[in-house]
Amino acid sequence: MLIKKPADIESSEITSQKTYMNRRLFMRGAILAGSAVGTGLLYSKLNPPPAVVEERAKIAGIVTQPSEDAMRRGFNVNEARTSFADITNYNNFYEFSTDKGAVAAEARDFVTRPWTVSIEGLVNKPKTFDLDDLLKLAPQEERIYRHRCVEGWSMVIPWVGFPLSALLKIVDPLSSAHYVAFQTLLDPKRLPNQNTGVLAWPYIEGLRLDEAMNPLAILATGLYGQTLPPQDGAPIRLVTPWKYGFKSIKSIVKISLVANQPPTTWNVEWPAAYGFYSNVNPDVPHPRYSQQMEHRIGEPGSRPTLLFNGYAEQVGHLYEGMDLRTNY
Repeated sequence: MLIKKPADIESSEITSQKTYMNRRLFMRGAILAGSAVGTGLLYSKLNPPPAVVEERAKIAGIVTQPSEDAMRRGFNVNEARTSFADITNYNNFYEFSTDKGAVAAEARDFVTRPWTVSIEGLVNKPKTFDLDDLLKLAPQEERIYRHRCVEGWSMVIPWVGFPLSALLKIVDPLSSAHYVAFQTLLDPKRLPNQNTGVLAWPYIEGLRLDEAMNPLAILATGLYGQTLPPQDGAPIRLVTPWKYGFKSIKSIVKISLVANQPPTTWNVEWPAAYGFYSNVNPDVPHPRYSQQMEHRIGEPGSRPTLLFNGYAEQVGHLYEGMDLRTNY
């Protein structure tokens, strides 16, 4: 696979929190890119670190893989972690707000217990799990992953969670199951922006079954050793680090095994911009954003985007024979 050397990119091509509002308005031409200032500069000026960073409950018994093995398997990266303050105060979670800097405040009182997740569809053992039951399915592991947004910014996040494959093996997929569909909670009283038409609700996502079974795909229940904050997808979210962040659906209530490729929220919203796979790829530009460079939140400057977000060794085999420029 030939990867071209990324060219430099102007900071204006990286979306700021103020210009990234909702893509329906973008498509209708109601909002222009406007600012020539990059995400990182606007973030530092308009979003100073919050005065109070709310601590969460500590997660007991977190398993940490041996360093060398974790690096080899892609479970850890030798890069500086993004601060807890940035991870929890710079969030895309449209169910609360389209303003990344406002999500944390809007989500502060979000209640995550009781909470259940149903696993259904083409499985031999469908079941609805209470959150506490889910947390007992497999040891909670620390996974330090790169996180890449399609807008051009990135983070390094120390997640806590367990492999999605552990859950799927318990429900025993039928041979006819080829995809996994996910759904976020639909509750406009608790998720107030669901009262708007900014997106079609509930938020839905999907993976091919072999993608879902890959060891890198986890259901995250925490970060920085603490339970997951609401603004980051509490109480349980998907994390697929080789894909753009919008694929990692938050606040999951339903997982379905299906035969055919399921619809996904952003693919339905704007098919030309958001493919089903949405693997991180510097050679496939978004209609609004070049993907060749990225800005790491909390750090100066930009860096080249890595194919599969740097996880090609772990996931490249899933896409052998596919033209990644058209199967985006």
